[in-house]
Amino acid sequence: MEDTLVSRDTPEVVCYFDPACPFAWVTSRWLLEVERLRPIDLHFRIMSLSVLNEHRELKPWYREFNDRAWGPARVCAAAEALHGNAVLRDLYTALGSRLHVERNKDYSAVITESLDEVGLPTSLAEAAHTDEFDAALRASHQAGQEAANEEAGTPVVTVDGTGFFGPVLTSIPRGKEAIRLFQATRTLAGMGAFAELKRGRGALNVH
Repeated sequence: MEDTLVSRDTPEVVCYFDPACPFAWVTSRWLLEVERLRPIDLHFRIMSLSVLNEHRELKPWYREFNDRAWGPARVCAAAEALHGNAVLRDLYTALGSRLHVERNKDYSAVITESLDEVGLPTSLAEAAHTDEFDAALRASHQAGQEAANEEAGTPVVTVDGTGFFGPVLTSIPRGKEAIRLFQATRTLAGMGAFAELKRGRGALNVH
């Protein structure tokens, strides 16, 4: 009986991330904190701001960001296609730690070092410069869009099969605060009438 209750109270959670997005990084670290504190069935999937914005008119600095973001996203898509979805968790952590915590913007070095850290072939770095795995990247991205039920940026999070854009966080909730936010998110996921909740962003802290 106890095992059945635990199983029923273990929600499936999917985090769709673009490795170059600092807000996706913060949300993903929150979910890992939740996983540390209570049972959740957490999975990571790739989405892409580069795909989302490829035909949009953007400010020059944001166009440059999106053009550069193809590389890490393509490498994640290649790693998943060739080595399975499970590798994304550690690869994302390795990439994000360098990109967001260390603020290393040498994408070539970040990708190669991250692949080496998690024991994946460094030859996967070549995927950053080709469209060989773009079909897989676009398919995973589209799955995230469909989960949110509209065109959305990153992160997209699904809880119990219901998708959101966000939650977008400016710092990583820890401990009881992390659990409180998850419980609130799960409550909103269970309400069919809920559509949107938003306020202005403060300063971003990725640590």
